[in-house]
Amino acid sequence: MLARSFSHPIFIIGAGPIGLAAAAHLSQQALPFSILEAGPDIGTHIQTWSHVKMFSNWEYNIDPVAAAQLRQSGWEHPEAEAFPTGHDLLEYYLRPLATLPTISENLYLEHQVISISRQGIDKMTTTDRQLSPFEVIVQTPTGRRRFLAAAVLDATGVWGQPNSMYSAGHPHDSLIERVTHTIPNFRQETNRYANQRLAIIGSGHSALTALMGAVALKKDYPETDIHWIIRKTDVVEAFGGEENDQLAERGQLGSTARTLVGSGLVTVHSGFKVAETVSTNEGISLISADHRQVAVQEIIVLTGSRPDFTFLREIRLDVDFITESTRQLAPLIDPNLHSCGTVRPHGEAELRQPEKNFYIIGSKSYGRAPTFLLTTGYEQIRSIVAHLTGDTISAKQIRLKLPETGVCRISTTEASSSCC
Repeated sequence: MLARSFSHPIFIIGAGPIGLAAAAHLSQQALPFSILEAGPDIGTHIQTWSHVKMFSNWEYNIDPVAAAQLRQSGWEHPEAEAFPTGHDLLEYYLRPLATLPTISENLYLEHQVISISRQGIDKMTTTDRQLSPFEVIVQTPTGRRRFLAAAVLDATGVWGQPNSMYSAGHPHDSLIERVTHTIPNFRQETNRYANQRLAIIGSGHSALTALMGAVALKKDYPETDIHWIIRKTDVVEAFGGEENDQLAERGQLGSTARTLVGSGLVTVHSGFKVAETVSTNEGISLISADHRQVAVQEIIVLTGSRPDFTFLREIRLDVDFITESTRQLAPLIDPNLHSCGTVRPHGEAELRQPEKNFYIIGSKSYGRAPTFLLTTGYEQIRSIVAHLTGDTISAKQIRLKLPETGVCRISTTEASSSCC
């Protein structure tokens, strides 16, 4: 199908896996586009966890359209069943993708989006709104500039916008220098973490990964004291689907964590909701809502992330007030409704916003929910680009089968809505 004619390019915000895949799809359809990346390089956020092994293998981490374009340049697909690190994802997939001429010629680094609106129209104005192009204000290396766009795909993700360690969600205080929100590279940061009292706060996959890294550090530095702080009342809930998970590495994280807890190498504080922190002569005291205390020297907070909407103040958004996800996704990913890590495949229709031709894609479309997989984002892109070209039939199709997590504990209030 021939692509629709656009008077202005489609703007992609963010040059991570989702943003670059979107560029590949738009390029395939001969749609004009520009990629705006705030950082000095592609995959800026990935570089902060480049040492971490992903629990999804290459099969789930590479977009099919992007792979087809890469093969034409002589690129070879990594072994599908192998598990890349963040470094591998960047060097063996994203960097070659970003250097394809059709993408590199339209990629702008150090271009931070400050605001998006309709040309000459603020959020309150409805008349002729859908007929006006988007007006994008961007801070560039040479100053602030204004661009016009036919459509906008927000692929900025959520990394770099961490949730708080406090159970009530309040921002952190002056203890921030002792707090990290990324999975430490314990091998390279022995000066900071070796033989220290460490608190790992969180019960998701990132926390489990950090737990394994801390235990490995303890083998070389036996005085390292590891405290695992989780809000769940039963630590077993943090182990996930284990052998029932269709992503074996994801399941193995839980199984390994179970073994570590049983070995006594980790002290678990379950049902511990951090209410406040107090500086002491030796470090920090974490105080729970029920007045328990844990004294530590370093805190590793891995309680998830949240989206940044500050540059979208003039865009008409339909965002769920609980998950901060695109509203139609919320019932599928809200942990208050179910604990299943598997989300039904979805596309353009579920991601559609009141602002025509504006889409939040990738992990940001999931808001605070942690269940996003790259392969889900690639399906989002395929459907949206099909819609933009006028191929409504393809846009409505679902061409994705997601691996089950092996976890499905339905809330008693939603017992009729099975999620797995």
